[in-house]
Amino acid sequence: MGKVYLVGAGPGDEELITVKGLRAIQEADVILYDRLVNHSLLNHATEKAELIFCGKEPRKHGLIQEKINEQLIYYASKGKIVTRLKGGDPFIFGRGGEEAIHLEENQIDYEVVPGITSGISAAAYAGIPLTHRHISGSVSFINGSNPEAKTDEQWHYMANGADTLCFYMGIKKFPIICEKLKNAGLSKTTPVSIIHWGTLPHQKTIVADLETISDRLDEISNPSLIVIGEVVRLREQINWFKESSEALI
Repeated sequence: MGKVYLVGAGPGDEELITVKGLRAIQEADVILYDRLVNHSLLNHATEKAELIFCGKEPRKHGLIQEKINEQLIYYASKGKIVTRLKGGDPFIFGRGGEEAIHLEENQIDYEVVPGITSGISAAAYAGIPLTHRHISGSVSFINGSNPEAKTDEQWHYMANGADTLCFYMGIKKFPIICEKLKNAGLSKTTPVSIIHWGTLPHQKTIVADLETISDRLDEISNPSLIVIGEVVRLREQINWFKESSEALI
């Protein structure tokens, strides 16, 4: 029987993968990799390693995920070392939990190798610390792909609970997210940052407030991270990463 490594490849910059994650690539017989994984990481695989692309498009995850689960079992059952290479961290909106349960149910040996999620890294590369001793003592990571499914109570908690909000997969529905947050009590002057292709040389960041940010969505597209909160203003002082374009408050 082989073994499966559920590896977080990090946010995009290949140097941000962990030492353990890199070793899992180097030792793998089979690598199943996602769309947002930096493909240069595959250069560290052996010549004999089988590389299988598992890219998922928005709203087309179901069948692909079933096939991925089947392949993990198939190759591990043949005694292969399988590295499941996932963008960011496998357990932060990466379906790593689903894959781990599937491996557990099929009695496959596996190991989880955490990675740096975009909520942390993209914000850092945009000069935005998610927490700050005088500004933000809490952070929420939120799936923004289906804001209509969240209750008014949930929106109230998001708007009034954590000091900093990080929305993943929220660009297409971002005008709805803005309206929901304002209706739940978040001030329309709250600063917002959208970071496109975070940590990569072509990273682009736009900044506005909750009232006006939706007017600028034509400047940005997926994959992007949305950061909402007073810490966004710190970008004016901590804008250390040189990117393709910028817009400060």
